[in-house]
Amino acid sequence: MLAGKRVLFVMAVEMEYGPHLRARFDALLTGVGPIEAALATGMALQRMAADNALPDLIVSLGSAGSRRCPLGEIFQVRSVSWRDMDASRLGFTKGVTPLMDHPVDVPLLTPLDLPSARLSTGANVVGGDDYAAIDADMVDMETFAIARACARFGIPMTGLRGISDGPGELDHIDSWTQLLDLIDERLAVAVDGIEPALLAGRLDPAA
Repeated sequence: MLAGKRVLFVMAVEMEYGPHLRARFDALLTGVGPIEAALATGMALQRMAADNALPDLIVSLGSAGSRRCPLGEIFQVRSVSWRDMDASRLGFTKGVTPLMDHPVDVPLLTPLDLPSARLSTGANVVGGDDYAAIDADMVDMETFAIARACARFGIPMTGLRGISDGPGELDHIDSWTQLLDLIDERLAVAVDGIEPALLAGRLDPAA
């Protein structure tokens, strides 16, 4: 509970959920990738709905890759897209799920005094020349899926990402994990701004 509101914090894996974040909240850990994120988030929200205890806000947070944003810095997610979805051969815009009503870039709340950036979610680990084909500032593997679950239940969402990798080649798990301790510490500072933002009404989608 923050400022009298139920807030659900959603992350992918234990490796991103360090001691500074653990001191602040109990996270829903979904697993890696959009399928795991959609399943875990959707199932959790269905259980909460059955108990009449849906959250008032969901915060998706963790690491991201980027060749535009500085390593170790924290960004709010201004919007998120799904780079895997391509039904353009059937006449649908790339990034839009056929017969579903969502834009290519799904906007998220950006209530904090932090820089914001566009995020691309997909099932692949991005590195090297892959970045040239992605129309976004940063990449991850879960946020779009979480946003779709939030939309199904009418729950507002904000996203926070720390840049863990991007410059150079991502060729081993250590290339991703070496900055996670720093990102944990800096994400925790960002999380501390959520309660004041709630109190100020900056996390009300209608505001």
